[in-house]
Amino acid sequence: MPPAMTDIFDIWAVDSQIGGDGLISVDFLLPNGTYINLDVPRDATISHIKQLLWKQAHSYPLFHLLMEIDSYMFSCVNQTAVQEELEDETQRLCDVRPFLPVLKLITKNCDPGEKLDSKIGVLIGKGLHEFDALEDPEVKEFRSKMRRISEEKLQSLVGLSWVDWLTHTYPPEQEPSIPENFQDKLYGGNLVVAIHFDKCQDVFSFQVSPNINPIKLNEMAIRKRLTIHGKADEVDPSGYVLQISGRLEYVFGDRPLIQFQYIRNCVINRTLPHLTLVECSSIKKMCEQEMITIEAAINRKSSNLPLPLPPKKTRSATQLTQSVWDISNSFKIMLLKGNKLNTEETAKVHVRAGLFHGTELLCKPIVSAEISGRSEHVWNETLEFEINVCDLPRMARLCFAVYAVMDKMKTKKSTKTINPSKYQTIRKAGKVHYPVAWVNTMVFDFKGQLKSGDLLLHSWTSFPDELEEMLNPMGTVRTNPYTENATVLHIKFQEYSKLPTYYPPFDKILEKAAEIAKSSDNVGMAGRGGKKFYIELKEIMERDPLTQLCENEIDLIWTLRYDCRENFPQSLPKLLLSVKWNKLEDVAQLQALLQIWSKLPPREALELLDFNYPDQYVREYAVGCLKQMSDEELSQYLLQLVQVLKYEPFFDCALSRFLTERALANRRIGQMLFWHLRSEMHIPAVSIQFGVILEAYCRGSVAHMKVLSKQVEALNKLKTLNNLIKLNSMKQSKAKGKDAMHTCLKQNAYREALSDLQSPLNPSVILAELYVEKCKYMDSKMKPLWIVYNNKMFGGDLVGVIFKNGDDLRQDMLTLQILRLMDILWKEAGLDLRVLPYGCLATGDHSGLIEAVSASETIADIQLNSSNVAAAAAFNKDALLNWLKEYNLGDDLDRAIEEFTLSCAGYCVATYVLGIGDRHSDNIMVRKNGQLFHIDFGHILGNFKSKFGIKRERVPFILTYDFIHVIQQGKTGNTEKFGRFRQCCEEAYLILRRHGNLFITLFALMLTAGLPELTSVKDIQYLKDSLALGKSEEEALKQFKQKFDEALRESWTTKVNWMAHTVRKDYRS
Repeated sequence: MPPAMTDIFDIWAVDSQIGGDGLISVDFLLPNGTYINLDVPRDATISHIKQLLWKQAHSYPLFHLLMEIDSYMFSCVNQTAVQEELEDETQRLCDVRPFLPVLKLITKNCDPGEKLDSKIGVLIGKGLHEFDALEDPEVKEFRSKMRRISEEKLQSLVGLSWVDWLTHTYPPEQEPSIPENFQDKLYGGNLVVAIHFDKCQDVFSFQVSPNINPIKLNEMAIRKRLTIHGKADEVDPSGYVLQISGRLEYVFGDRPLIQFQYIRNCVINRTLPHLTLVECSSIKKMCEQEMITIEAAINRKSSNLPLPLPPKKTRSATQLTQSVWDISNSFKIMLLKGNKLNTEETAKVHVRAGLFHGTELLCKPIVSAEISGRSEHVWNETLEFEINVCDLPRMARLCFAVYAVMDKMKTKKSTKTINPSKYQTIRKAGKVHYPVAWVNTMVFDFKGQLKSGDLLLHSWTSFPDELEEMLNPMGTVRTNPYTENATVLHIKFQEYSKLPTYYPPFDKILEKAAEIAKSSDNVGMAGRGGKKFYIELKEIMERDPLTQLCENEIDLIWTLRYDCRENFPQSLPKLLLSVKWNKLEDVAQLQALLQIWSKLPPREALELLDFNYPDQYVREYAVGCLKQMSDEELSQYLLQLVQVLKYEPFFDCALSRFLTERALANRRIGQMLFWHLRSEMHIPAVSIQFGVILEAYCRGSVAHMKVLSKQVEALNKLKTLNNLIKLNSMKQSKAKGKDAMHTCLKQNAYREALSDLQSPLNPSVILAELYVEKCKYMDSKMKPLWIVYNNKMFGGDLVGVIFKNGDDLRQDMLTLQILRLMDILWKEAGLDLRVLPYGCLATGDHSGLIEAVSASETIADIQLNSSNVAAAAAFNKDALLNWLKEYNLGDDLDRAIEEFTLSCAGYCVATYVLGIGDRHSDNIMVRKNGQLFHIDFGHILGNFKSKFGIKRERVPFILTYDFIHVIQQGKTGNTEKFGRFRQCCEEAYLILRRHGNLFITLFALMLTAGLPELTSVKDIQYLKDSLALGKSEEEALKQFKQKFDEALRESWTTKVNWMAHTVRKDYRS
């Protein structure tokens, strides 16, 4: 199989044209000064290569100067351009992948700290030397603080009991709330559990109370086994622990069995829970092995990291500084010049500058003079803003945009050099403004010091769809690291004092607030509002987050801020939007009020991490509220919390510390955080920030690094394999391509890399042994890989994962997360709609994994298999019901139809609310137990596909007559069943409506992700409309009923679309 195009010169790729015989020419450098060139097998282990070299070195001069072979190890320059020592000699050369085929033999006495640095660099995809090379004091301080958090966590792990270690490493998934109807699914009020014994064939079944705890179950199992084997020994049940068969997940602790997610799912799905009783000695052994790794890491001393920070000193009287509040001058900067503007010589260029706090403009934007030039444009112009220095908020950001100005629209030919037509042009005063570049910078630095002196700003060229005053305040405050070709703005901050000028510390802010309160005679204090204003406030507070406040409402909220605190604590976001952030007095009073504001529920506090709320103390307050979250709840919102790190202007913030600490305390969260961060390490604006958090996680969880490294290695192998398949798919048949894929997977290097690893989708799932014969690739353009595993553990089923390379999975990941949340909200309200939000994880730039759902088929395949003619398949209303009858007999069929009815209701409502498009019969699947679910979420928020300007999807959601045929149990006119289905849909819709603000918040927090269909607040408007948030509950229900009737009435159009899709599919196959 030839190599992939992208790896044409990659000597480590499978069957590379370089070294087609499997041998690689490697240069070896020996400590005695000898150079040896040797051809070695590409897939040989490092240990074997060392033996080959030693044998060859015998015949070279100066061999007698060498010590024993075991005194040496190899080092090489790795793919991140860092020297790496190859301690693990069981690795294959092709897996090590040196940057060049050069290996240096060195003595085993090197710094263990440097080895750890090298391993971390490889794991996170960025060498730590790159952080050092920046010589940035903010990066240095952030790394030191994060390192301290990591080291404290590492120290706290030493001496943990095996139970505490197990809780941290394999935290059990629990759900404290009990579903209302779960009693119906028990056997006489009890649940049946199968207990296997580790290292023997004994299996016992028990009927136990759902409220029994694991220790009691251990005791029952041990007693039964001893009785059967005729032994009367006393065995301590605490010497055993229950493991979920086939998974790396344990059931232990004081919680009732029914609160464990696995047990609950088995009860709901009417399947038998399989647990294995394992001796604690095996757990203790795993714990001891990790403790050795942890203690070794604690004893390491790295020479490559900044020293820990000295204790923080307060600025004393001898260190004279000035408070920014003492400077009443207007804020000014000098715009000196611009380089590499990439505009036509005839074009006039101007710079637009604005001061923002979040999306709020602090004063009128300034526009520079229009000048023309070639590569350099010189302004030497003072830009004076209509705001005093003292009124600048701590998180003020200075935003610039460079525009080329033309008298009229130019032809494509003449505008080629100023990249205009890629972004929306702005017409103003009869002229056309073409965006050229933008860049943002903070007014204060990370220590709170007002910036002064010259600053070079390397700009960005990719403009968002929506601008604020022709500026991009939501853009990063990092400058473009690709400085060679970037447009550069040279500015100078004015100096207002010979002393360093700082924003006041927190105690001074509170002093100012107290001073204002004293002089204002408590105006605006609690109880001043009266009943009339109370009703008005209540109406304002009930509005969704997208609704804009008018000036009168802003003034009212601020005036009655103490009433808001007492009566509407959830109004904090609206109060913050009512603060005049360009008035220091208002800011001081707000900070004092925040100190006495009660904590918000975590779901409501999430909104305060939006871009509209940049204030440091507000964000610290929000993070304080999030600390109330359980680990299960935190993992539900982790996707958004990682994205809002991009809104943080400084590396060191409450959110980054909170996420790191929680990840280090729970390995499941740690793995999720690792992949959410690592998948975006290719983005220049966040690679330093995310890289340092990843470094801190690795330092504090050294034992987890081996697990994560194995996952990274496996994904690299899958990416190489996918590239090979794409390259060959044009030249060979599907059958030959599949055979070639199997040949590749059977190679030792692939088999070893892809076996015995924890799934990146879920660390409880072990991807044990490749089932090569079942592996395949799919026909779609990017040739996704379908990888199947045998599970070696007792009771383990086949496990399937889909690897995609070339598709952006982040939108799917967001949609599935929201579906998971809908499922939680419905269950909290006592409604279980059998939603199946399967696993999906972006692991890199346009690559990631999807969980393959077992025992399921697409609607298209079910219909196609039941009909001889493809065109008729979509209109066969009996196909789906007959397919369910095939796999479900008697009572099982009734249960399958119930499963179908509930899940169909859930997805009808979810797809309508989220505006999920492209719903053809290959994007809807059904499991053999009747559970319906949707896949592939490439179009959301009402972005429906169209052809020739005509929308192909004309229905609010998919509800075809073959679905209704199943719901009605195949009996036409079974109005009772259909009426119950409709009632389920309406109830589910109203439940989601009550949480409308949460959905809007979660989508707003994702605006920074750069998803193609979620780029501005306008996209989120779809949610507001679908949930009818501006209407009463009665009006909203009426709207939904109309949409339901429309879906029924227009379902024939869906069938026509499905027919066309099925015919195309049949033709292609």
